Amino acid sequence: MQALRLSAYTLTTALGRGQAPHLAALRAQRGGIVKKRWETVEFDVCVGEVAALDEVRLPATLADYDCRNNRLALLGLQQDGFAAQVQAAIGSYGADRIGVFMGSSTSGILSTEVAYRQRDPHSGALPPDLHYRETHNAYSVADFVRKYFALSGPAMVVSTACSSSAKVFGTAQRMLAAGLIDAAIVGGVDSLCLTTIYGFSSLQLVSSQPCRPFDAARDGISIGEGAAYVLLERGDLARPGDIILTGVGESSDAYHMSSPHPEGRGAHMAMQQALQMSGLQPADIGYINLHGTATPSNDAAEGAAVLALFGKDTPCSSTKGHTGHTLGAAGGIEAIFSALALREGLLPGGVGTSQTDTALPCNYLLHNVEQPLQHVLSNSFGFGGSNCSLVFSRVDA
Repeated sequence: MQALRLSAYTLTTALGRGQAPHLAALRAQRGGIVKKRWETVEFDVCVGEVAALDEVRLPATLADYDCRNNRLALLGLQQDGFAAQVQAAIGSYGADRIGVFMGSSTSGILSTEVAYRQRDPHSGALPPDLHYRETHNAYSVADFVRKYFALSGPAMVVSTACSSSAKVFGTAQRMLAAGLIDAAIVGGVDSLCLTTIYGFSSLQLVSSQPCRPFDAARDGISIGEGAAYVLLERGDLARPGDIILTGVGESSDAYHMSSPHPEGRGAHMAMQQALQMSGLQPADIGYINLHGTATPSNDAAEGAAVLALFGKDTPCSSTKGHTGHTLGAAGGIEAIFSALALREGLLPGGVGTSQTDTALPCNYLLHNVEQPLQHVLSNSFGFGGSNCSLVFSRVDA
């Protein structure tokens, strides 16, 4: 594939706003997951919550889009000078030549949940200030970003559960290769809501303590929220030190609605395809950012796939111990963690994991390692066997 340059990138999670607090948290091996009684949830739950979202105000022209998810979307856009970089790209290419491809699984569901609590007791009518199209609609966040920048190029939301905002990198790559656009805003936004907290709890997939990826005693996820954005341009614009996307691998094994193939066949296919597209061998990968949800079956399946393809030596870890599982935003957030690892030469040790599972003899990092990196693989695997692996590389001098 033609490599794509990560011209600008930013992320906002429970660890903070922008790159700086995330790098600080990685270096300190500090997580952002806390145990609390969130919203109207009837039990204590461990969540990775972004602070002060209720204080965010949308521009008056976008008031109909007001919901937790789009407040988070706006907050993310305002970090690391990202919006200014997009404006510069608009000046270079035109508003019709920039695509917007976002991942989300929740969209603005919380607003609808609140609206149902406020419906008319006699007629059952929902309150008139609920703007379903601009909030709950799955397309909402892409529409919001597109209108925020007054763009007129192609836009879409990918909603494939936990692989959503990884798969948008493949969407952008194909659009650029086809000559339909010259640049793309990709990423994902997902926010906390009752549907996901109660839903995952009903599946007995939520841990009562901050999650422990690849730990021998792991017992479930911690749900988080976050926003991630990357401005992608052609790879021939890259300069020494820049980070580029060099491989995308996607598979759909459809083994089960909520469980991966126990041998990780779909994960193996996605990783292998990403390597082939990038022209690399397994030994070329210096670090793997694992999907690493901390559920027994998901980590076992991913571990089996990693061992089959990479063996026991390639360093790996899951940053979900830092942020919680941000669902549809996870792929984009972890893509940026991979870019930061390449840029800073920092292989992050996992947070929350104390005793790795001996049945998964991967080289899982419990402590940070600082060393130069050339190529990093990032995994995102969703419900229903929707899998995506991305390879990022650092441009040499």
